[in-house]
Amino acid sequence: MAPVTLTARDAAALVRAVDTVGFGLGPANPHALLAALSDRDDYEDLVLGGALLLGLFDVLARTGVRYRCGFYGPVERLYKANGADIQLVPAGFRQFGSVLERFSPRVMAVQTAAPDARGRLNLSLHYGATRDELLAAGADSNRVLICEVNAALPRTTALEGYDNTLPLELVDVVVEVDAAPVELPEPEITDADERIAERCVELIAERATLQTGIGAIPSLVAAKLAEGAAGGYGVHSEMFTSGLMALHEAGKVTNEHKGQFAGVSVTTFALGSAELYRWLDANDEVAFGPVTVVNDPSVVRRNARLVAINGAIEVDLYGQVVADAVGGRQISGVGGHEDFVQAADLDVEDRSLVCLRSTIDVHGERRSRIVARLAEGSVVSTPRHHVATVVTEHGCAELAGLTVKERAAALAAIAHPDFREDLERAADETDA
Repeated sequence: MAPVTLTARDAAALVRAVDTVGFGLGPANPHALLAALSDRDDYEDLVLGGALLLGLFDVLARTGVRYRCGFYGPVERLYKANGADIQLVPAGFRQFGSVLERFSPRVMAVQTAAPDARGRLNLSLHYGATRDELLAAGADSNRVLICEVNAALPRTTALEGYDNTLPLELVDVVVEVDAAPVELPEPEITDADERIAERCVELIAERATLQTGIGAIPSLVAAKLAEGAAGGYGVHSEMFTSGLMALHEAGKVTNEHKGQFAGVSVTTFALGSAELYRWLDANDEVAFGPVTVVNDPSVVRRNARLVAINGAIEVDLYGQVVADAVGGRQISGVGGHEDFVQAADLDVEDRSLVCLRSTIDVHGERRSRIVARLAEGSVVSTPRHHVATVVTEHGCAELAGLTVKERAAALAAIAHPDFREDLERAADETDA
C-alpha cells in the first residue's frame, strides 16, 4: 500500500496529545516533524525517545512533554539547563534497539534519502539501532511510521549481508523536504590537541585498523595520518568523519589488511561536513551496518592491529575513565566508547588510546583532568581494567600489566606540571 504524502504540519497533527514518538540518533532526527511539533502547545503527556538532537526544537520546552534521551549533545544540555524535562536512559549505542523495543512508541519517525529505482528509502547517514523498530512500526496497523524524505541526503552503501533501506510500501506517511543535512562544526584545535595527536600518531602502526571517536583529537589524528608517509590502513568505526574521508582521499585507506570486511570502511553513522556527505553518496568504499554488528566487541576485535582513538572528560589515578557524566552533570552518553576500548584491550597487537587535554577551565579556574579521585556524581564510562593507554599533551601512560600503584604513578606523570606534585603524592599513597 502506498504511503500518504503530507506536509510536516499535517504529519505532526497525527501525534496525539497523549502519545509516544521514537526516532534515531543525530542524522536520523526527523527535523521537519520535530519543528512542526514545536508549533503545538496542546500536549498532555507526549513522550519523545531519541538521542543527540542536531537542531533546536521547542517541543522539548512545552508543558506536558518528556524526552527520554540515549545520548546528550549541546541541544539536550541547553534545554535541560533551561528546565525542559529531559532524562537520560543509560545505555550503550548497541542497546538502543532493545530500549526502543521496550518503549515501543506508537509513532516512529526517521529521515531518509529519496526512494531509489526499487522504491526503497535509503537510511543514508544513520543505520544505528532503529531499523528493526521502524519496520515493526510500519507493519503494525496500530502504529504510525513517518518518513521524512530528504532529497538532499546521500544514498549510502550497506554492509554486505545487511539492508540499510526501508520498503516504501511499509511507510504510512511521507513528508517531503529538501534541506541540507546538518554539518558538524569544525572543532577549535589547541596546541595541546596538536601535541596529543602527534603522540597518538607515533603509536599507530602501518596497516592498522582505525576507530576514531567524536571530538577534535580523534579527527586531528586522522588528518595527521593522511599527511604522513605510512598507509595501508583499514577503518572500522562507529562514526565516520570528515577526518576519515581525508584519510581515504590521501590514498592511505585500503582496507586490505583488516582480516574481515575486506575492501570497505565499516561504520554505522556519519557526521561531518557537506563535502563528506557528497563524498558518501553512492560510495561503495564505505559500508553502513547495524550498530549491533559494528560496535560488537567480539566483531571489532577480529580486526588486525586495531587502534581505537577516543576522548575522555576525566581519568582518575586508578585509570577509571569518565566520558559522559562528571560531578552530577550529564555531558554526553555511553555511546560506543566502552565497546571499542574493550575490544582493543583483548590482543597485544591492538591499542586503545584514551586522549584528553591535561586541564580544563571551569568558571575561570584551571583544573586537572587527571584526578586522584573522581568527584561525587561522576559516572565511570569505562572501567580501569579495560584502559591500556592514556594520552595527554605531557605524555603517554601505558597502563597494561601495571599494578595499581604503578598505574597511578604513570598517570600522575602525564598530568599538567602544576598539579603533578599533588597527584604524585596521592599515587604514592594508592594501594590495592
